[in-house]
Amino acid sequence: MGVAKRIAATESGTDVASQVDALDWPQITGDLDNQGCAVLKGLLSPDQCRAIAALYLDDAHFRSRIVMGRHGFGRGEYKYFSYPLPDLIAQLRPALYAHLQGVANRWNEAMGIDIRYPAAHAAFLKRCHEAGQARPTPLLLQYEAGDYNCLHQDLYGEHVFPLQVAILLSEPGRDFTGGEFVLTEQRPRMQSRAEVVPLAQGDAVAFAVHHRPVQGTRGTYRVNLRHGVSRIRSGQRHTLGVIFHDAK
Repeated sequence: MGVAKRIAATESGTDVASQVDALDWPQITGDLDNQGCAVLKGLLSPDQCRAIAALYLDDAHFRSRIVMGRHGFGRGEYKYFSYPLPDLIAQLRPALYAHLQGVANRWNEAMGIDIRYPAAHAAFLKRCHEAGQARPTPLLLQYEAGDYNCLHQDLYGEHVFPLQVAILLSEPGRDFTGGEFVLTEQRPRMQSRAEVVPLAQGDAVAFAVHHRPVQGTRGTYRVNLRHGVSRIRSGQRHTLGVIFHDAK
């Protein structure tokens, strides 16, 4: 069975929005507020993970391929999906956005940022596209032994949704070793704090793209965040990145 048929078979009868809705969103929201990141346990099934990872071999699904070492991003590579997105990803993006939009608006209010995000992802994408940000940003990353991803932020233009999601498609300990998701948080006049997020196959991590509010003794202040992946020790690691704003 070809790649396109495999993913179609995996997606048939699948209601991705129901999988998203079934997550523990009060816990996720609390973790985002307290830590700037939250684990979405068992977001995708192993079959869904394998089907998405298999797309990497078919360039027909992608608009570009980035070799990270050529740009100083680290080692490894990734590909940006083209429109139309594969059905599973096209369903996943608005379903996740619907739960994260309220957090994003609350964070902006706390930080004194006037921007608010509409309830529907399609309305936010319309805002991006009208500003010239029309290139899709969901991406599939592939790491081999020795590869890593430097700490960075995925901004892409004027319009930025302040949260994003990364889904681990490979199984730690079986498909690869090493390769932990790492988040750093820089607070004013303090040393940076690092967070290592353990994930199993199908788990996702939602996290702040750029900054988030933190309650201090003298009120709310912004902290700056970056994310990356530690060195892969062995095997091969695939990750699906779900970014909600599009790129110029």
